[in-house]
Amino acid sequence: MRKSRELSPLVNRTAYIREGDLLVFCTLRNEAKRLPYFLEYYRGLGINHFLFVDNDSTDGSADFLAEQPDVSVWRTNASYKRARFGMDWINWLLMKYGHEHWCLTVDPDEFLIYPFCDTRPLRALTDWLDASSIKSFGAMLLDMYPKGPLGTLPYRAGQDPLDIAMWFDSGNYTIERNHKYGNLWIQGGPRARVFFADAPEHAPALNKVPLVKWDNRYAYISSTHSLLPRGLNLIYDEWGGEKSSGVLLHTKFLDTFVHKAEEELERGQHYAGSREYKVYAERGQTSPDLWCTWSEKYINWRQLEILGLMSKGNWA
Repeated sequence: MRKSRELSPLVNRTAYIREGDLLVFCTLRNEAKRLPYFLEYYRGLGINHFLFVDNDSTDGSADFLAEQPDVSVWRTNASYKRARFGMDWINWLLMKYGHEHWCLTVDPDEFLIYPFCDTRPLRALTDWLDASSIKSFGAMLLDMYPKGPLGTLPYRAGQDPLDIAMWFDSGNYTIERNHKYGNLWIQGGPRARVFFADAPEHAPALNKVPLVKWDNRYAYISSTHSLLPRGLNLIYDEWGGEKSSGVLLHTKFLDTFVHKAEEELERGQHYAGSREYKVYAERGQTSPDLWCTWSEKYINWRQLEILGLMSKGNWA
């Protein structure tokens, strides 16, 4: 509630939100190039309204968003780090506007894939979750990357980033249970393999709970990795079966990556003293090639299910 005072509405169209609307919540900084496709993709899935927090962008991101009829934007130049890496701002917006809505909380470089997403809108999934009395839906973060040095292919505004970053690691993941909050903790993929090869335990977490039937008593406690109450984190079957799950295709690794890493390192606003961005900046200066012999080219959600990275569970 205190951190909500740091937000100033640039344009607030939440009066147009209707009962049952599907909502996206997102914090960003300097993502103007990514936003056109981000909006196109999620509109295509059936999102009705977008709620953005712009953290002091200087590239026109906020002005672009303010022109969109299905978008509300708040601005702040306050510390991202002191707002628990933006989650205090998002939790307040979720509490104020997300109550009794299915809410998807993602970054501008994350694209949700779920079972049957090629033929069924997101509302088909949320209707099934409602009918099954399921309040949260998990998705593994899957790092996507190009073949060849990261800076080789330039990304254009409005382009599908998967046209460039179409490869992923089909294995090389570790999973353990967080006994405090009940969520799974997943690490691995190209970031562990390339950037954190000497200390894989420091690689970023890949477990997410991005889609939640929100209640104003809920709160994210660590990015979208875990929530309170803890039962929302039980997105897996404890007895060896499979629950429905998705994947967030993470398209961080475009030609903009090195500049972005250097910018975020200079700001020093990220987790663990920006340790992750220190590694990115050091290794990124050589434009690393994340592709390897075992890299897999992305085809569709069914491929990810076969590889065990997601599951349709009981949803048929």
